[in-house]
Amino acid sequence: RGLEAAGFRILSTGGTARQLREAGIAVTGVSEDTGFPEIMDGRVKTVHPKIHGGLLGRAMDSEVMAEQGITGIDVVAVNLYPFEQVTARDDCTLEDAIENIDIGGPAMVRASAKNNARVAIVTDPGDYDAVLAELMADGSVTAATRFRLAAKAYAHTARYDGLIADYLARRVEDSDAPAGADELPRVHTPQFELRQAMRYGENPHQQAGFYVPTGAEFSGLAAAEQLQGKALSYNNIADADAALECVQQFDEGPACVIVKHANPCGAALGNDLFEAYDRAHATDPVSAFGGIIAFNEALDGKTAAEIVSRQFVEVVIAPGFSAEAQVAFAPTQNVRLLTVGANAAPGGRLNYHRVAGGLLIQQHDNRCVGRDECRSVSARAPEAAEWNDLMFAWKMVRMVKSNAIVYAAGGHTLGVGAGQMSRVDSSRIAAWKAGEAGLSLQGSAMASDAFFPFRDSIDAAAEAGVKSIIQPGGSMRDDEVIAAADEHGIAMVFTGMRHFRH
Repeated sequence: RGLEAAGFRILSTGGTARQLREAGIAVTGVSEDTGFPEIMDGRVKTVHPKIHGGLLGRAMDSEVMAEQGITGIDVVAVNLYPFEQVTARDDCTLEDAIENIDIGGPAMVRASAKNNARVAIVTDPGDYDAVLAELMADGSVTAATRFRLAAKAYAHTARYDGLIADYLARRVEDSDAPAGADELPRVHTPQFELRQAMRYGENPHQQAGFYVPTGAEFSGLAAAEQLQGKALSYNNIADADAALECVQQFDEGPACVIVKHANPCGAALGNDLFEAYDRAHATDPVSAFGGIIAFNEALDGKTAAEIVSRQFVEVVIAPGFSAEAQVAFAPTQNVRLLTVGANAAPGGRLNYHRVAGGLLIQQHDNRCVGRDECRSVSARAPEAAEWNDLMFAWKMVRMVKSNAIVYAAGGHTLGVGAGQMSRVDSSRIAAWKAGEAGLSLQGSAMASDAFFPFRDSIDAAAEAGVKSIIQPGGSMRDDEVIAAADEHGIAMVFTGMRHFRH
């Protein structure tokens, strides 16, 4: 309607032309303009010299355009066939996918973008209002806007082609494919766009930005709404991602997780968020200073006031903040408050790690075994309360950088040992930190992200008071480790699943 009001003659094809006519808009069918019918069930309609000549024609081409009866096309609006939406359906067949590969649409987009000196190509409905405003004001789209739209158009077709390439590559029977690549894309062409420029990266001398997948619904931290505070930094986002993923594991009641340098330094369940925060903070008050705090329920005023009075915090994440909580944080305007909804769950994402000369890609580690999948291997089986402690500790240890050890009891972390080259060192550090915080390990559970290569960690755990241990198992010295547990009367459970985290 806006284009019609601005005096434009509108060309369209097939269903789009029909819909516009039903809306009372005068439309010239492409077939009427070209004198050539749409054929092959609509597969061939816009691939015609009169259309592409109208898109690609320049001032110097005016004579030949006049000779061939070609009219210049000034504005092009294209919505490509919904390949991504169709292939996302569980019932999508290869034939369905192939039929939803657009040919004429991308060709028009690319031709228009190439000739952006004269043609405005609009591929995003979000740009309709801005383009119409310029047309209404000046009768044309500015050169700066045409160039911006052209850049956006090429990114659009690049992503579209990438989706098709990835989809088809997953279905190629390739005898030359590397062994073990069944679940991995043969070709992977992700596209990300800059969402936010950071002040700097991990360190002030590094530039950095927060990029999100092009064309996808926001998820994870990209879906979060910031209620107050300074702009998020590179390290804030990295740590907040770890905190959010960790706290979203808990659905058995109010939970709090405190993260520092991508490692949880304290986590707890509670009867309410205040108790959960108090217990999580007690694990390691020193490390909690300047950390990221995440909750699995909307934050109340009492807990918010306690955080403000007790510690310096960089970011607080919760599904919501009560009016009282926002008032409590108001005097500390630098604290970032992030609300996250149901769509903030990370889901089945791929993880990327750039190395010199290439890229490592792996499925995200979102698999956590339940109690029924664990196997008791010691002479003494865990008691009911010990099982609860073991499963809580197992949820936490998979979030800690390797080598990782977590001591826990009563839904509360007591000590965390992270990122050590030796597992026994992680055990000792976790026990030392518990002692520094005044927390007893008597009767506690111990979790290890990978198997124990020697019995030394078991002996150290027994000396600290540990009564139950959960670990993947799989060491050539498992028998020796189990025997050590039996000597100390420790109940030991194997999960059969390792959780290295680097």
